[in-house]
Amino acid sequence: MYISLYVVIFYMASDWQCFQISLATGLLARKSQMDARNGSLHPQYFLSAMLKLTPFLLLLPLISASTPSSSKGWPSDPIYGFEELPLNQSNFDIQRPYDIPEEERYSFQHGGYDYSSGVWQFEGYGYVPCGTTGVCIMQVFGASPHATTLMLRVYNGSLYYYRNPVLLENIYDRWFKLNVIHDVNASTVKIYIDGQLKMVAPGRGGTSHYFKCGVYEQDDGSYYMESRWKGIKVLKDM
Repeated sequence: MYISLYVVIFYMASDWQCFQISLATGLLARKSQMDARNGSLHPQYFLSAMLKLTPFLLLLPLISASTPSSSKGWPSDPIYGFEELPLNQSNFDIQRPYDIPEEERYSFQHGGYDYSSGVWQFEGYGYVPCGTTGVCIMQVFGASPHATTLMLRVYNGSLYYYRNPVLLENIYDRWFKLNVIHDVNASTVKIYIDGQLKMVAPGRGGTSHYFKCGVYEQDDGSYYMESRWKGIKVLKDM
């Protein structure tokens, strides 16, 4: 029992929350050895357990300090270290063609930015109804000699980086969180879905960029296509 207790703690000690869970689990395992008369842990078992835990309690700060946060297995927040930028109507552009008035197509809350250097991020919650296919739903516009640095397309219920690879299957009829980080100087694009890094793509040149979301017909497009977006943010690494 003692061996299993502190081996678990050793492997879990790199994360304080996991350590607490492991410690609690180990102590609960001693429940059968509690003194039935007063309901408290018998001093003999408590003292023995604490003596065996002491080396790991002393090592915990060193283990935690030397373990990078990305290796703990917990999803990281892509917007950490970024600053959200204020957006207004002048940053927002409704593109054509469309067949209903603008006021019926959207409600304005935020807009966008053009940029040529630095590290910029798009965050938003997207939704693609079943049946929409052959469509780009988000892009980083601007490249050379291409038109775009990034396209996220939907084909038959899966989300793709351009035509390949598949980033996420079964995307229809559910909200998903999308974060796209474009490092212009390093020429990289990171794509996160629901907090998980799905791909690091190369940049594609260009001197001016901006984020776009909606529907942009591609090859083999469906007759009806739609994507919905909410909670859109533009952030910059300051």
